[in-house]
Amino acid sequence: MFLMRTLAAVLFSLLSACAALADKRVALVIGNSDYASVSPLDNPINDASDLAIALEGLGFDVFLGTDLTRDEMLALAESYGATAADSDVSLLFYAGHGFQVDGRNYLVPVDAQMTSAEDIPEQTIAMEEFVSRMERSDGIRLVFLDACRDNPFDGTGIQVGGEGLARVGSAADFLFAYATQPDNVAYDGTGRNSFFTEALLSHIYTPGQDISDLLISVRKDVLTSTGGRQIPWDNSSLTRQFRFDNSPVTASEETLLWQVAANAQEPSLMQLYIDRYPQGAHADEVTAFLDRAGQGETLTRALSVEDEDEQAERLWKLAQRSRMRPLLEFYLEQYPGGSHADQAERLIASIPRPEDSSPGGICERLATHPRDRTASIPGVPFNRLQENALTAIQACSAAAAQSPDLSHYVALLARATIAAGDVDRAVTLYQQAAAEGDLRAMVSLAQLHESGTGVPQDVNMALDLYDRAADGGSADAMINLAVTLFEGQIVPKDDNRAIALLRRAAAGGSAKATFNLGVLAQDGVAGEPSQALGYFQKAARDGEYQGYLAAAILLDEGRGIPRDPLEAARMLLRGAAEDDGAILNQLSLASDQWSRDTLIEVQKLLQQAGYYNSTIDGVPGPNFIAALQQWRSGGFDPIILAAE
Repeated sequence: MFLMRTLAAVLFSLLSACAALADKRVALVIGNSDYASVSPLDNPINDASDLAIALEGLGFDVFLGTDLTRDEMLALAESYGATAADSDVSLLFYAGHGFQVDGRNYLVPVDAQMTSAEDIPEQTIAMEEFVSRMERSDGIRLVFLDACRDNPFDGTGIQVGGEGLARVGSAADFLFAYATQPDNVAYDGTGRNSFFTEALLSHIYTPGQDISDLLISVRKDVLTSTGGRQIPWDNSSLTRQFRFDNSPVTASEETLLWQVAANAQEPSLMQLYIDRYPQGAHADEVTAFLDRAGQGETLTRALSVEDEDEQAERLWKLAQRSRMRPLLEFYLEQYPGGSHADQAERLIASIPRPEDSSPGGICERLATHPRDRTASIPGVPFNRLQENALTAIQACSAAAAQSPDLSHYVALLARATIAAGDVDRAVTLYQQAAAEGDLRAMVSLAQLHESGTGVPQDVNMALDLYDRAADGGSADAMINLAVTLFEGQIVPKDDNRAIALLRRAAAGGSAKATFNLGVLAQDGVAGEPSQALGYFQKAARDGEYQGYLAAAILLDEGRGIPRDPLEAARMLLRGAAEDDGAILNQLSLASDQWSRDTLIEVQKLLQQAGYYNSTIDGVPGPNFIAALQQWRSGGFDPIILAAE
């Protein structure tokens, strides 16, 4: 048995995620794996322990318990409830067996001994026992349930109320987040963590992200990781916004890795970038750096003590947010006595080494489609998969055998197989995975039918597969269907349905769909021109970086909205850091397309960042271009861009 309370030791600094946290945060985290009388589970202890580490780093006072008996669960809940009574934020996370009877949810302690349904009240714990303790607080209450993996009493004759957990209503300022939809089963995961907890850990440190956006990101990742078989669900009555990390909104993990590597002029970090993001926005710059380093050039940057401290903090924040083991190891190598060394060691201990990955983890890393990228899996372009096709086939074959209920591994095996040149075998595998409900398999098979590759060309079959995948939640299928409906060549033109599909895809987290809605709003096809700016800004935040340029154009020209040169400048500088160089080229080579007012605001912001020391006149020159390049290559500062 393991039962402990861990107190967060938080270092407050200018760039710390907890710098703005003045609220009292308390969390109860329970993970039960080693059951005495029902099937054990592999991951709940890891899920609970890893989330506890993350919550501590976010300023939570954490009550952690793993493999708890019924009495231990109730005792820990009471201690937690007493501390949480005056909290601003109280959180419950439970991983383990759970079930429902007559619409009530029950959590299962490790010592539960069940012989009949009459044993349920005395052998398990109704979830209300935990919720009632949270109700003592007037603050925000958050409940995360990574239970509902299956019926723990299957085969015993004990009847429960269907698979999974029941939907729970709540008073104001509660949020219930489930690993999967009510009445459905979640998977325990094939690696260290469940799919749900892995996604939660991957997004919990995203700066400035409201919890509703966090849950959309989690849902998108889990849906992708399971091929649509598991879709997290939440029920919220929150009346206030909540962010786990109140730091200013910053750049993507990809851009921050480039920024840290560029500041450090460190080849190992550059190599980490190109390995993780082979088609990234900064891939050309990284490749050029590595080429120069390979030719023996000395590539170092002298740093002041203040700059060194700032670089250490930026490296730590990125390592903590991304959970990249190589970054954590690099932090400890560079700063063994650093202020975050202890937490870095704890995080490293919770992240498997690549060589210790499960077959499922290796399969995902080698064969995931780039359109299926998640926070932890960036996706692999087809030409790179071809280089590792045989290794991917071996890993995906083993993963499919180990997890026969997860057809997603069959779909990944199909992609690896087609990369190896065996189209016929790949088609058979895609058909198998599609028949079992995998969304990527449906989309891939639809594309093969569209082109007639490996199968007879059949547009109607392709449309049927897109329909099925869209119904299951595939954003790519929704977008493809929307384009077909807008064109009206294969099926009757139906703009209304096309727009509805794009809106659904955007609501599910598709940045591409959100950007397309911005274009339609700008043209007055769907919505009003005044709505386009919001679409473009959200698309950019979600990874469609051309949204920054589109938003800047609207703000600069006042197209459908009032002119706002300062906000246009902010969009330009965010995009200059994140995109593939398009905005830097615009401002360098086509500056006459921008108003003088906007260029002045760009100069002012670069001056505040310490990169531009010439006249503020809205006239681009060599110093202006050099400042932009410095901003892009390691100088991004989110505080400069924070709205007043």
